[in-house]
Amino acid sequence: MPRLSDTMEEGELSRWMKQVGDEIHKGDVLAEIETDKATMDLEAFDNGILEQLLVVAGELVPIGAPVARIGDGSNIVAEGAAPAAPAAAPVAVAVPTTPAATPAATPPTDAPTPTATQTGELRTSPLARKIGREHGIDLHAIVGTGPQGRITRTDVDRAIVAQEATASAASTAPRTAAPAQPAPAAVSTDSVSVPVSRIRAVTARRLTESQAVPHFFLTSVVNVERLVAFRADVNESLAALGTKVSLNDLFVRASAVALRAHPEVNASWGDGVILRHNHVNVGVAVATDDGLLVPVVTDADQKSLGAIATETRALAGLARTGSLSLAQMSGGTFTISNLGMFGIDSFTAVLNPPEAGILAIGAASDVPAVRDGVLVTVPTVKITLTVDHRVLDGAVAAAFLRDLVTLLEEPLRIVI
Repeated sequence: MPRLSDTMEEGELSRWMKQVGDEIHKGDVLAEIETDKATMDLEAFDNGILEQLLVVAGELVPIGAPVARIGDGSNIVAEGAAPAAPAAAPVAVAVPTTPAATPAATPPTDAPTPTATQTGELRTSPLARKIGREHGIDLHAIVGTGPQGRITRTDVDRAIVAQEATASAASTAPRTAAPAQPAPAAVSTDSVSVPVSRIRAVTARRLTESQAVPHFFLTSVVNVERLVAFRADVNESLAALGTKVSLNDLFVRASAVALRAHPEVNASWGDGVILRHNHVNVGVAVATDDGLLVPVVTDADQKSLGAIATETRALAGLARTGSLSLAQMSGGTFTISNLGMFGIDSFTAVLNPPEAGILAIGAASDVPAVRDGVLVTVPTVKITLTVDHRVLDGAVAAAFLRDLVTLLEEPLRIVI
């Protein structure tokens, strides 16, 4: 069982895609795994014959435990055999791929009526527990259809649909006349319960964790007059290649260069030690219909402006269509959040754990300035750095922000 997310401790092997005796090729999908975040494909790492399934569908498996054996076909164990205990024999090695799309719940045509389990034991997958908690579902009132009565994600989805159908029927049912009552002193406004997406739920959990981190904020004002002109020159030179650089791409590149010069900022807190990262991976916050996603531009300090522009545009597109893989959202060492396009002058962003810093970028606005004795307007942008105080002190973070401002105001240094 591979670790498919930072918070994963166990996974539910929800469905086998191959059976004992099947010929397996590298890259074949062996099974689907449910984690607390998504449903993932488990791929074979090598060729051979699937000789034994060590867990049954619906079983919770701790990280690192073997789930199947692949060999030359000489030691096939018939289906139905009891799961074998972990041993030193060769096991199937698998790697995670893009999360499988989770189908929307549809009203079941013949679903069992939820009733309390007779033993009172609650057997359920992490994802089912999570979805049930998000929607206020009492899992003890659900009859599990998985192995040994385990409550699966499908069971919870059915319960959600049934709950919503009951609520809808109650709200639209005809009401009989009631005896006249005195008018109430105040009229309350009905509220509408809006189910949250899984992305929104994960975001809520992670940002709640973030509030436990001691942090502080530093704000600077950047004169972006040269940066805007530099961007125009770059886009003119890249026009023939069909590439266009945004101001946000320039902020990504400048931040990466500054992080390379300040390795103490390219760090995170980890169980009593500070982890300084060897790679500069900049996350770019992207708003989607389902919630906030942060795809990561890996090794941003080693990439050209054109490459960063192409990659950020592609990642943003994947984020909005729900096609990002976990790998494309993992490994970030610093994050940028830009709300300038919404006309927000300045804001403070919440840390994206476990990263030690996140940069909030506001809108460009003209401010008066005196130049050679003449009153002129200068375009400026307010940027605010949120810092994990366990990793950085004020003076160190201030030095990083000062050098970042210098890079943005002297943009040629961004590409040197």
